[in-house]
Amino acid sequence: MKFIDFPYVSAPHRNLMVDLVSTLETRLGSQLLPCTLPPDVQYYQNETGTNHASLHIRSGLASSPVDFLLGSWLHCELPTGGALNITSLSSYLNQTTDAPNFLLELIQSSPTSLVLILDLPPRKDLVLHPDYLQTFYQDTQLDTPRQRLDKLAEAKPYFSSSLYIRSVVSPTAILVRIEAEAGGQGQSLEEIIENHVGPIAKEVLGIWLDQCACGKREVEEDERAYLKKRDDLIKRKTIEIDLGSNFPRLFGPDAADRVLGAIKEVYRV
Repeated sequence: MKFIDFPYVSAPHRNLMVDLVSTLETRLGSQLLPCTLPPDVQYYQNETGTNHASLHIRSGLASSPVDFLLGSWLHCELPTGGALNITSLSSYLNQTTDAPNFLLELIQSSPTSLVLILDLPPRKDLVLHPDYLQTFYQDTQLDTPRQRLDKLAEAKPYFSSSLYIRSVVSPTAILVRIEAEAGGQGQSLEEIIENHVGPIAKEVLGIWLDQCACGKREVEEDERAYLKKRDDLIKRKTIEIDLGSNFPRLFGPDAADRVLGAIKEVYRV
């Protein structure tokens, strides 16, 4: 199975992910190297065949402000029945710019329940740098998509169990749990993804591409060391909190070592 197949999610969910990946790779294609991950990292599963996943990484050229693009999907059968499906897409910039990164994650634990995490995580302290807050979050009106989704009856605020994750997202981060009604009144989860989540995700990605990835924002040499230190800390924490603890349990030590090794290599941590 290929990364771009997104084989375990609904058609609107799959279409959204394909559209976002295609938009990213089309806009940034000339700045990206091909994916060179080995086949057993691009697609892997556990020994019993109940858990499946795919990883897609494209690094940026040395001349590009894009550090790398990372996409993944994960499908795990739950002991209680049903399945957990997670699709994610992120794009990291390097230290030639201090613009925010892009982060999207869709976590579906049942046919009617979805958690959406969508953000441009800041790479500078917003208290110390109010101009950064103004440029990337106020002037771009990034809070407007979040406010639109908040008005959806099926959407409720989502609070990550990790205080660390809650500390690194932006003030305009979209963190919502969507609970659709099964076969009842109101919209189905597929309709909500197609009519609400999709348009908002595409809008936020468009803002990131225009203002961050292609914003031509220069960073002085003395600031780059600070940016590198901060970026590296966040990458290490991502592996430590999320991937490092869950992958061995879900896929066994061999697959986990292969996949985490590939991620650490691109993270350079």
